[in-house]
Amino acid sequence: MQHLFTSTWRPALVLFVLTLGLNARGSAQTLDAFLSHLAGLPSPAARETAIDSFWAQLPAVPWIDGDTAHFLYRGTATSMAVAGDFNGWNPAGSSLTQASASTLWHRSLVFEPEARLDYKLVRNGSEWILDPANPNTVSGGFGPNSELAMPAYVQPWEIETYAGVPAGTVSTTTLASTETGKTYSLQIYLPPGYDEERAEGYPVAYFQDGHEYVALANAARIFDNLLDSGLIEPVIGVFVRPTNRNDEYAGALRNAYADFFGLELIPYIDETYHTVSSPLRRAVIGASFGGNISAIITLAYPDLFSNCGLHSGAFWPNAYDTYNDWLASTPAPDLRVAAAWGTYEGSLVGNMNDFVGVLEAEGTEHVWQERPEGHSWGLWRSTLDDMLVLFFPPEGRPVGITSPSSPEALSLFPNPASNRVWVATPAAHATTIQLVDAGGRVIQRAATAPGSSSTELNLNGLAPGLYQVLQQSAAGVSVGRLVVLP
Repeated sequence: MQHLFTSTWRPALVLFVLTLGLNARGSAQTLDAFLSHLAGLPSPAARETAIDSFWAQLPAVPWIDGDTAHFLYRGTATSMAVAGDFNGWNPAGSSLTQASASTLWHRSLVFEPEARLDYKLVRNGSEWILDPANPNTVSGGFGPNSELAMPAYVQPWEIETYAGVPAGTVSTTTLASTETGKTYSLQIYLPPGYDEERAEGYPVAYFQDGHEYVALANAARIFDNLLDSGLIEPVIGVFVRPTNRNDEYAGALRNAYADFFGLELIPYIDETYHTVSSPLRRAVIGASFGGNISAIITLAYPDLFSNCGLHSGAFWPNAYDTYNDWLASTPAPDLRVAAAWGTYEGSLVGNMNDFVGVLEAEGTEHVWQERPEGHSWGLWRSTLDDMLVLFFPPEGRPVGITSPSSPEALSLFPNPASNRVWVATPAAHATTIQLVDAGGRVIQRAATAPGSSSTELNLNGLAPGLYQVLQQSAAGVSVGRLVVLP
């Protein structure tokens, strides 16, 4: 690199670069120091050369340190902004600041240590672009978004492809409905080794927005990995694509669509495949409006479904009639509900918390997760495994984390603990670990690949009290009681 500034300025820049490389904390102060230094340089050429060195030293973009994420862009523009889960995808009020009339733009925001959020940069007021300096993206319903993952976020192991893990098959067919007058595209997942002569039939998981669950949530791969790890029994997946999701999930066709499920789809699947005809062995799962229709189907056909999975269930259409119907209903005694949503989902957060309160008052078996994420397939794909493990545990395993059981004791150290705890894990297997509060809320989740003998859970910010730690792997299920100190 050719340096275009004089030797008078060189030592100051070299000192800053060394500070950037060695300082593991205090990045906001370091960024401020660099910006101040940049403002004092004598020419545009000197500023761009300084930015060259600064940019080369960045560990990643966004530049994350502690609870601060620095969104940085380098390029020529009249304006820059950032929009994402954290501001309702509204760039107004989220402008990046141009540094000293240079090509460097910046904005710093504070997030939870385990936050994971989708975002895009908005250039010149109208160009929505992926962050060109960030290679990490997550697929969404409208294409890929850039991904911000804070340091404590654990990427979902179960969505990846692993050598040696048997894969199920996914085929496509169609089914015409007289209830709705529509024809639906279905993708059918059959687990590896599917056998029509199997002594016991297969349970079935039904999905709304089914093709998106396959393409964006990696659902087939999740089935494969959970089965290979001994976390679920073999399950058939039925992924249904709507023809008009607003009408069918939340509008005028919602009840007819529920009847399509209960009167046409389930009979078709049971006649075509070797299934178990029991509500305890069926689940219906959906995201957003798909969660709304999943709840409607569960209420309308309790004789068919005992398991309901809600990813950010959007109950607000039709004056919250789904929510009100649930309030007025007498749930089936075997009903189990699993729910997950993000704290960056606006009014949906309060609605889902109210809904959990209803489940608790009813005594309905349930688990729920509220994560610092947005209304995103990134959230839904990383919590699907928890739903499947709850609904379809392998034979002999406890059904749900709140059910009476006698699993093996889990080794926790130290216990009691205040800041962190180490969980012993079986090194030979992939493992999932959940930290659960007294209300059944999964407040932290971690995953390990084979070869790890322990996993650390961060307890900072947790209220003192008694918690449960659940570990699941092919070696079995282990549960430990953890006392968190002030």
